[in-house]
Amino acid sequence: MQRIGVFVCHCGSNIAATVDVKRVAETLSKEPAVVVAQDYPYMCSESGQNLIKETIKEHNLTGVVICSCSPRMHEATFRKAVESVGLNPYLLEVANVREQCSWIHKDIEEGTNKAIVLGRAAIAKVMLNTPLIAGESPVTKRALVIGGGIAGIQTALDIAEAGFPVDIVEKEPTIGGKMTKIDKTFPTLDCSSCILTPKMVEVSQNENVNIYSYSEVTEVKGFVGNFTVSIKRKARYVDENKCTGCGECTLKCPQKKVPNDFNLNLDNKRAIYIPFAQAVPKVATIDPNYCTMLKTGKCGLCSKVCGVGAIDYKQEDTIVEEKYGAIVVATGYNPIDLSKFDEFAYSQSPDVVTSLEFERLMNAAGPTGGVLLRPSDHTHPKTIVFVQCVGSRSTEECAKPYCSKICCMYTAKHAMLCREKYPDTDVYVFYIDVRTPGKNFDEFYRRAVEQYNVHYIKGMVGKVAPSGGKLKVQASDLLNNEQLHIDADMVVLAAAIEPDKSARPLATMLTASMDTNDFFTEAHPKLRPVESPTAGVFLSGCAQGPKDIPETVTQASACASKVIGLLVKDSLKGNPCVAHPDEMMCNGCSTCANVCPYGAITYIDKDFSRRQDGSMVRRVASVNPAVCQGCGACTVACMSGAMDLYGFSRKQIIAEVDAICKK
Repeated sequence: MQRIGVFVCHCGSNIAATVDVKRVAETLSKEPAVVVAQDYPYMCSESGQNLIKETIKEHNLTGVVICSCSPRMHEATFRKAVESVGLNPYLLEVANVREQCSWIHKDIEEGTNKAIVLGRAAIAKVMLNTPLIAGESPVTKRALVIGGGIAGIQTALDIAEAGFPVDIVEKEPTIGGKMTKIDKTFPTLDCSSCILTPKMVEVSQNENVNIYSYSEVTEVKGFVGNFTVSIKRKARYVDENKCTGCGECTLKCPQKKVPNDFNLNLDNKRAIYIPFAQAVPKVATIDPNYCTMLKTGKCGLCSKVCGVGAIDYKQEDTIVEEKYGAIVVATGYNPIDLSKFDEFAYSQSPDVVTSLEFERLMNAAGPTGGVLLRPSDHTHPKTIVFVQCVGSRSTEECAKPYCSKICCMYTAKHAMLCREKYPDTDVYVFYIDVRTPGKNFDEFYRRAVEQYNVHYIKGMVGKVAPSGGKLKVQASDLLNNEQLHIDADMVVLAAAIEPDKSARPLATMLTASMDTNDFFTEAHPKLRPVESPTAGVFLSGCAQGPKDIPETVTQASACASKVIGLLVKDSLKGNPCVAHPDEMMCNGCSTCANVCPYGAITYIDKDFSRRQDGSMVRRVASVNPAVCQGCGACTVACMSGAMDLYGFSRKQIIAEVDAICKK
């Protein structure tokens, strides 16, 4: 005999403000099999959980329904509570009467009626729930960090310091990411390389860290604690184990006109190159698109000058397969493509540059040796105009709706460095508004205005037109209500940042969630900010959203702590809500196996004969419960209706729908 208890939470005023919780409890108490219904201000509190436990024991409940917030918030909490008094945790249902009801209704009558309907549906489902037992699977005590920027480096170091082996996969020939291209960091104006280089050396020398540079993740299988990852190691045409990084080959290569992507194509490199002096690993790489030997079979000069015989023109891409317990996504960001912003003449004049390109022009290791020169004629610019929010905070098709967060501060940094190094340069900054939310950030911005006399003008630049060796800037000054015309020598565009292009295909491989802007979505924005909704996948740095360096490092360490918390466990409890086939109905069509993102479904030949003189062998689906994550994709794809899901069976779902439709 079913004995169900219903508990309705006020959630302070979150639910109670637009839902009459006492009427909900009273109405649901009259439902079949409900023996007790109570309301309480905070069900998730210790006293609220004690109330649930005592009621289960007092009334000998066989099922529990809690009308509260989203099960993503506290379902695990309530399951632990009911399990502590002997009730199977999967005999509990959470009706979401906050996010799906009280938060979206203003009328209390409408909100109350809907809460009753949601509670009734949960009661109908819990009546069909059966006890489920979670299995256990071992944990592979190794972590994978995808991305070798400052976020990936810090995450890997923290995990390695805890004693766990870590692999870093970086698609570029060296780790370091965007921070290697930056000259100074705000708000302290200390040297970016001086901060980053010791970290790069430390991670390369750590015995628990293995770096797969010039590599990409091509396939991910498995589940939390037991991922199997295929890593494609692209051919460098240089043996990493032999190369000493002496650079002789890079000096002798005759192919000199290769665009230097490290300097954002502001100068050239050779076909065989080391990206920069502090590269880790410091190993040469041959660009097959420009190498004469690889294209025509003629040359081979780099091989002749290499004293250790590291050059290998026959090297091919290789695939490495490794097992991991946890995966960290630290894929970083890129500035958006500005070619569609024709009003700023970015594609028309080399003197219109992005902020990252300006960083390289100011950097001592950049294409001009740290001397600020106009790209067009290599003269010193006397007037520089900075344009804020280019492609940010806009609903235009080619722009991004969000604030890129770092632009206001790095523009203030650029303006200060220009005025400090070249006092004869006039600097104008056009902005929508200045956002400086971090520690010492506003003081930093005020220094630019008050100490360095940077002209901050509230208004937008309407057009930039190259004319007679100058850039004609048309802009508005909203505070003085006037139009401005400035003859600039350089225009610097603070371009919006976006996730790296590798993020979306990687999310597909990881079955991880992304938002509409292709940033990875966290499990909960406040309570679980470094975890993906996909168990075992964690988020670090700008893969999750725009961040500055201090915030990135902070999140990287937080991410590492979560990974360590997972890897210290010898085994993990699995999800018992897994798929299972009805073999008598299965027609062996393979549709379910094709849609399963975890590879949990295989096919076996089974003999269904009942006679000794004959056999009837059919091909049927078989689910590996250790691999299945209960996503339900197979249940909706199965054309014969043979596949079902424990805890979310068709009968349970239909019972919920019937309860909702009941008058």
